[in-house]
Amino acid sequence: MRRNIKIPRILKINWVENLSISVVFNNGESRIIDFRKVLDKLDLNEDSPASILYNSEEFEKVEIKNNTLSWNNVEQYISLRNNEKSRVPFEIGADMFLRYSRPEKSVIALKIGRLIRETRLKTGLTQQELAVMSGTTRNYISRIENERSDIELATLFKIIETGLGKQLEIRIK
Repeated sequence: MRRNIKIPRILKINWVENLSISVVFNNGESRIIDFRKVLDKLDLNEDSPASILYNSEEFEKVEIKNNTLSWNNVEQYISLRNNEKSRVPFEIGADMFLRYSRPEKSVIALKIGRLIRETRLKTGLTQQELAVMSGTTRNYISRIENERSDIELATLFKIIETGLGKQLEIRIK
């Protein structure tokens, strides 16, 4: 029986700096990849078309095409069945990105975790007590406070309003 493997799709490039890229996947996760490691793993020699990506100006020409990171500035060709050559971009898909990347901690997630911890401590609650009051687990509260888990809006609402007895206010600036 064949298994369906679900790989998140790359939706957006957050930033490109030196030979690193941060992207957002359709599951909401932001991840960073250091492409120097990927390029080194590919064992590129100087004659390889993709070796120009070691140049940060060339590297920064990355685009997203069909949920894949794509560099059209890399001169590479594939042979077709009729022996003609066709120019194709250098691409790195979401599967490769996931394998060689690390999660990017969001500034907002860091702030939310700290705020929950500070408020919980001020109100004299343990993680277990807050978890019971908000319908989650102590482990989940710990992961949020220690910036190891993202939080859904509905769960954030339960923790703040039901568990901590505070009012949640969200603004877009």
